[in-house]
Amino acid sequence: MSNRLKALLANWFTEKDSCQWVLASIIETQRSSYRKAGAMMFINSQGKSYGLLSGGCLEADLMRQAQKCWHKNTNITVCYDMQDDSDIAWQLGIGCGGLVKVLLQPINRDNNYLDLVTLKSQLDNRNPCFYHIDNFYSESSSSTIEQSAVQKPYQANNQVLSKPVNALEPLITIKPAPALVIFGGGLDAQPLVKMANTLGWFICLVDSRTAYARAAYFKEADVVINQDYTELEQSLLLPKADAVVIMHHNVSLDARALQLINSQVNLAEASYLGLLGPQHRTEQVLEQAGMNTADLPNKLMNKLANPIGFDLGGELPESIALAILSQAHAAVEQASGQSLGYFQSQISNITKVANHAS
Repeated sequence: MSNRLKALLANWFTEKDSCQWVLASIIETQRSSYRKAGAMMFINSQGKSYGLLSGGCLEADLMRQAQKCWHKNTNITVCYDMQDDSDIAWQLGIGCGGLVKVLLQPINRDNNYLDLVTLKSQLDNRNPCFYHIDNFYSESSSSTIEQSAVQKPYQANNQVLSKPVNALEPLITIKPAPALVIFGGGLDAQPLVKMANTLGWFICLVDSRTAYARAAYFKEADVVINQDYTELEQSLLLPKADAVVIMHHNVSLDARALQLINSQVNLAEASYLGLLGPQHRTEQVLEQAGMNTADLPNKLMNKLANPIGFDLGGELPESIALAILSQAHAAVEQASGQSLGYFQSQISNITKVANHAS
């Protein structure tokens, strides 16, 4: 299951009134941590949880802390500090070495479900928004404050906003999942669709050929379009794309897809455009389209990935799909795609120096 917020909200929504729920949100991190501020997970009284705030280190303790939220019907803040050897983080075996502060909030009718129904609607409609988490009052898990110190249980007033308000903190920027548009519904597109679905991306599969892009073979795709590309120039079916992949194995159709990308606003705003096949074939595609790379939209000008994907090795469709999606993911997330590095033990280096000196 995807850990994207849209998927978490979908799981919560179907059972929102069948049991008690808590929203756990990271509101602060320092130094190294698995997830950053804004990450959320949902916990219910049936022992289920959706989402991750760590690599599995904190989740069991958060389940225990959630029970305090239900019992006291108020916010609770829990701080896990790996630098403090007396902190519970050491007992939990957290290895990141940083500090993570988590706010737990009961979700119920009285607090308007923390406005999560509105947030779900915004994400279902692929609308970006902002989510204010109200932590005006929250009891520390180690605090001696009793509930009687408050006139009544504090009802959090989380809000979904269309634009940021400086006075409201924490304020989390919420974006819809990246949208991948694939032109070409052959068999080799299947692993690409499956992998993108695992990432929680929105997937639109397009092919003008009636024998291709059959919904029965692409159940993970959100939208499957079988139409002539001329009819799609003003189509509302095509989402605002973050990444576009062309893989028809047909020069004429590839050329037509390039022309459509150039004319369709929703496609022209993509951060990534990849074309399957060697570069000499791409020259044929561009020639047939009556284009060159300088004719592509501004965001894609001179950024046509071809040959497509990272050099990961392998020739199977699954390997090619991984190489394509890795490159598209790096482009969408504005990452370099380079290796993060290799571990070199200081102890090993010191030993080598000592041996050399002797």
